[in-house]
Amino acid sequence: MRAARYYGRGDIRIDELPDPDVGPGMVGIDVAWCGICGTDLHEYLEGPIFCPTHDTPHPISGATLPITLGHEFSGVVYDVGAGVDDIAVGQHVVVEPYIIDDNVDTGPESTDYHLSKNMNFIGLGGRGGGLGEKIAVQRRWVHPIAVSVPLDQAALIEPLSVGYHAVDRSGVKTGDVALVGGAGPIGLLTAAVLRALGVTVVMSELSPLRRQKALESGVADHAFDPRTTDVAAEVRRLTGGKGADVAFECTSVQIVLDTLMDAIRPRGVLVVVSIWGKRSDFDMHKLVMREIDLRGTIAYVNSHPATIELVESGKIDLAPFITGKIGLEGLVEEGFDTLIHRNETAVKILVSPSGKDL
Repeated sequence: MRAARYYGRGDIRIDELPDPDVGPGMVGIDVAWCGICGTDLHEYLEGPIFCPTHDTPHPISGATLPITLGHEFSGVVYDVGAGVDDIAVGQHVVVEPYIIDDNVDTGPESTDYHLSKNMNFIGLGGRGGGLGEKIAVQRRWVHPIAVSVPLDQAALIEPLSVGYHAVDRSGVKTGDVALVGGAGPIGLLTAAVLRALGVTVVMSELSPLRRQKALESGVADHAFDPRTTDVAAEVRRLTGGKGADVAFECTSVQIVLDTLMDAIRPRGVLVVVSIWGKRSDFDMHKLVMREIDLRGTIAYVNSHPATIELVESGKIDLAPFITGKIGLEGLVEEGFDTLIHRNETAVKILVSPSGKDL
C-alpha cells in the first residue's frame, strides 16, 4: 500500500509499505478520505511536535520517525481481528484517533482519558495514519457510521467532535448568543454544533470566503470582518447591550482573544479551542472585574457518538466545508501549500490515499 510519511520538518514522502496486520481486537480499514489538519501543517513547518523523533520513540506506541500522517479519516472495514464481533466487513466507519495507555480507563463514563499521560494521536504518534491506503485500529477507537452519510463528509466527524467537546465545555444553552473568533475549519464546525443546539452564532473572520461560507452554510447568523467592524460593539448591539453569553477562541491570535474578552457579558464563558504556540498577553484585570470564566478544551472525550448522531440525524450538514479533494501525489503542493500560503481560499481539503473517487 502507499502512505504519506513524515520524516521531519519539511520532509514528507510517499512510500510503499506492507499492508497492516489486523491482529486480535483490531479492525482493518480501507481509508476513503483523510482531512488535512492544522496540526499536520505545524508538524511540517515546525515539528516534530506531537510526532516522535528519529531517536526517541513515543512511550506508548513505540514509534519513531518516519510515521504515517493523518488523523481525520473515514473508511470501509475490510477485515476484523479475533474477538471483534460487533463490526462487520463492509461497514462504514470513522476513527477516534487516540493513542492512550492500556491502563487508562477509556470506558463510556470516563471524562478525562484525553488528558492522560503521554496521550497522542494515530497519524501523529504512530500506529499508522489516515494518509495511508489501509490502517488497523483497536476496536475501542472505531465508530460505525450510517451509509447514508457520504464517506467524504464522514472524514469531518473527527474535527466536528473537537467542536462538540468545546461546546460541551462551555455549558451553552439553547437561546444563548455565542461569538466565535475565527471561521477556519474548527471555528466553522464549532459554530455548526452551536446552531444545531439552537444557539445564535456571531462570527468574526478576516477571510471573505470563510465569512460567506459561514453564512451560506447556515452555521452563523452574523459574520463580521474585524478590520471594518467593531465586533464587540456589534455583539453588544445585537444583545441589547448585554454581550455574548459564550465565546470561542479558534485562532491563537491575540487581537481575537482581546475582542472576545470585550464582547462577552459579565460572568460569561470564554473557551480557548486553538493551540497556542506562544504565551498570551492576557488581561487578567478584565477577567477578574467582570468575573469571566476562562476554560481550555482539547480534542474530545466520549464525544464521537453524540457528534455522529448530529450528522446522521441531518442536524449538521458537513458538505459545505469540503473545499478541495486531492490524491496523495498532490499532498504537499496542492494541499499543504494551499493551506499554508492561501488558507483564506480553502476550508477543508480531503485526500484520497487510493485515488478512488477523485
